[in-house]
Amino acid sequence: MPYTAPGDVVRVEDGKLAEIVSPGPHRATPVCRHFGTCGGCALQHLDEQTYRTFKRDLVIQALAQRGIENPTVNAPIVVAPKTRRRAALKAAKKNGEIKIGFNARASHAIVDMHECHVLTPELFALTAKLRPLMHSLLREGENADLHITEADNGFDLSLKMRRANAPAVVSQIAQRAQQMGIVRVTSGAEPLAEFETPHLRIANADIRLPPECFLQPTREAELALQALVLEAAGNARNIADLFCGIGTFALPLAARARVHAADSDGAMIDALTTAARAVQGVKPLTSERRDLFRRPLLPGELNKFDTIVLDPPRAGAAAQIEQIAKSKAARVIYVSCNPASFARDARTLIDGGYKLGPVTPVDQFLWSAQLELAAYFER
Repeated sequence: MPYTAPGDVVRVEDGKLAEIVSPGPHRATPVCRHFGTCGGCALQHLDEQTYRTFKRDLVIQALAQRGIENPTVNAPIVVAPKTRRRAALKAAKKNGEIKIGFNARASHAIVDMHECHVLTPELFALTAKLRPLMHSLLREGENADLHITEADNGFDLSLKMRRANAPAVVSQIAQRAQQMGIVRVTSGAEPLAEFETPHLRIANADIRLPPECFLQPTREAELALQALVLEAAGNARNIADLFCGIGTFALPLAARARVHAADSDGAMIDALTTAARAVQGVKPLTSERRDLFRRPLLPGELNKFDTIVLDPPRAGAAAQIEQIAKSKAARVIYVSCNPASFARDARTLIDGGYKLGPVTPVDQFLWSAQLELAAYFER
């Protein structure tokens, strides 16, 4: 049951936790005043060992449900608090006041955020600076979605609200955004104000970020996942990087092997291609825009590669995995943000003749039931 810990004695009413009658030995004091109300965190009440065991068990249980018993699942790599560099926040104006934060648990109500132990200090500080701007932009009763990324040179804000393109709104943003360290504001694909292009350093490349592009939520987890992928790739010489995004794995892999990168997002492929051209001393890196759900690489194409890396979205990569299972690729390296879809795809690969190696959970979704992981398969 949510918000309970092993050993708790609780009182339940109508299927919901009503009271902690007697706290168990694995209960901890939450670090945030908003815990229990804010929907951003669900597990701050667990002690450290129970929390880590819970995260590891997410992988073990998902694999067991697919008949994959006794897997080697390493202890999770847990990132530090206050390291999340991107967030999707809500803002609303009601009774003349602005609220900014995450939604409450199982609700559309906004928890007005006055502390956060997940976001980087810089990103959290930005939320306070945004309050007066949103007070000017929003009319009474209006709300907005704020997708914020902390880049190397400032913040990238994607703003979704009514009248986002109105001249008065654009004028306010142009006058005030740069003072808050925001280098770009977009609404959908349309720029409202751009003082610099947000960029990030990946391996030896500078990536110019497309609006709302995918990247790992924390820099620490990105580095951990890159290290796991590079270790699993070993002496691979020809690598396909599928669902490559902006090149989180393609760019470091290209320092040692030929890489072909594919993704359905044209803007991210363009950003990767442009960055790769400017890097000296890397192996050839080719790329293509391709919808791998509707048009996965087929065995004849996959057989050109000795190693396949993939990092699909939460739904996994069922169509592409079916084709990989029919290929002759010696090794498959899988990065996943969903143990359930990973386990489904792992079953397909195992049934196709692959053997699952060690799985390493990477916990960058702190105090939530979400989990990243990295694993590899060999023929």
